[in-house]
Amino acid sequence: MIASVVILGLVTAQRLAELILARRNTARLLAAGGAEHGAGHYPLMVALHAAWLLGLWALAWYQPVNLAWLAVYLGLEGLRAWVLVSIGRRWTTRIIVVPGERLVRKGPYRFLRHPNYAVVAGEIAVLPLVFGLTAYALGFSLLNGVMLWWRIRAEQAALAEAVA
Repeated sequence: MIASVVILGLVTAQRLAELILARRNTARLLAAGGAEHGAGHYPLMVALHAAWLLGLWALAWYQPVNLAWLAVYLGLEGLRAWVLVSIGRRWTTRIIVVPGERLVRKGPYRFLRHPNYAVVAGEIAVLPLVFGLTAYALGFSLLNGVMLWWRIRAEQAALAEAVA
């Protein structure tokens, strides 16, 4: 039980820190002339992620921890760090396009167009599995898949418009 609470506490702290970083980067990008795209789906995305984390607190705080799945999750966190370092000050939870900026093509962006979304999809699936919540992992993975389909389309349109 203590391990579950520690893990959930660390994940919650990480997500809150990322929101602070995202807000700072968003303000910087907007000040540089950036424009937000796809803002209509943003509250739904935030709600999905908040529901995922709150649901884990409700269902997983007393569950035993599967160390193999925890190792997979920690590997995903290493990939998340690589994404954040690679994209730097341009990382945000919103879709902000700054005219004249080039796409990031270093780090995991050399291999995938949207590595951050791949990591998030993995996290949403794997963290519930750490606590043995298979149906929860599947349900939120499906919801996240729909959200990512919507979001990636919005991001691709914004990037195409910026390049055109």
